[in-house]
Amino acid sequence: MRWLSRGSRVLWLWFLVALAPIAPGAAQSFPANGTPVFAAGTPAARGVVRVGLTVSDMDRSIAFYTRVLTFQVESEHEVAGPELERLTGVFGARVRLVVLRLGEERLELTQYLAASVPGRPAPVDSRSNDQWFQHVAIIVSDMDSAYRILRAHKVQFASTEPQLLPKTIPNAAGIRAFYFKDPDGHPLEILQFPADKGDPKWHRPSSRVFLGIDHTAIVVTDTERSLRFYSALLGLQVKGESHNFGTEQAHLNNVEGADLRITGLRGAVGPGIEFLEYLAPHDGGAIPADERPNDLVHWQTTVVTRNLASVEPELDSAGVPRVSRGVAQGDRNLGFTRGVLVRDPDGHVLQLIDE
Repeated sequence: MRWLSRGSRVLWLWFLVALAPIAPGAAQSFPANGTPVFAAGTPAARGVVRVGLTVSDMDRSIAFYTRVLTFQVESEHEVAGPELERLTGVFGARVRLVVLRLGEERLELTQYLAASVPGRPAPVDSRSNDQWFQHVAIIVSDMDSAYRILRAHKVQFASTEPQLLPKTIPNAAGIRAFYFKDPDGHPLEILQFPADKGDPKWHRPSSRVFLGIDHTAIVVTDTERSLRFYSALLGLQVKGESHNFGTEQAHLNNVEGADLRITGLRGAVGPGIEFLEYLAPHDGGAIPADERPNDLVHWQTTVVTRNLASVEPELDSAGVPRVSRGVAQGDRNLGFTRGVLVRDPDGHVLQLIDE
């Protein structure tokens, strides 16, 4: 049985109500193309500084990400106390936090060593069009070499095999990509850009196979609604769009008949955020209304803000739901000075911080 329930419908209704203030308020303050115009004159968000996920066995996850994908451990801390509880909304939380680095980008792993309510595993029948889907796209210098490495380590496939996107998808033509899973079942992607696509840094000569993180991708149900949150409210800029369909895309996502509207956004720093809106099929599950940071479907994208104190009123006036019980005062162990967890229109979690 899929991990959905009546709570999923409650979450959907909650977002329709919670984000309603965006339409009459924010829509009057930015042009139809989604370019934000803030009273302060600058975007709320500077960009993505790291992407985080919850794991069940930290040692196993570290071994996977460092030995297979060649990430390096940048920091490791054990954290507990009232500020962590305020941030996560999880009473009695004690966590082990590990920040991994690949190239210039960072991935943050969190294992809950204690919590008042145990975290739950991901649904065994999770698919790429479920709304809790999120992954990071790891750029590789050579897809064939990367694929051999993954096969040698017996990783769990999500795609049938690496796919070469065809000329019938002009904005993605020539991209090679493959989905697979980490030991907890979190989806990941390796991706190789052709010479005419991608950031120039991904085309620099390198002896490494795994180069860095280009973006994190999330399933959204309404691109325009998501743009009101990520572009109009946070100030991330649309950098690319594509309509992806056909047998290659379907076998990449391993979703029969996959037909996607894809929108890529970026801030001034860090990886991008990519929307995956499934125009077909429409049978993906919604994020459970009671999803918690210690559940294994939990991802969080950490976005550094211009100043959290000035951004908070904008979030409140837009009715953005919070996971946190309040703004947490951080330290070097948590990786920020002040931070709060909020949900986007589909329930994906962002950690907004002052560094």
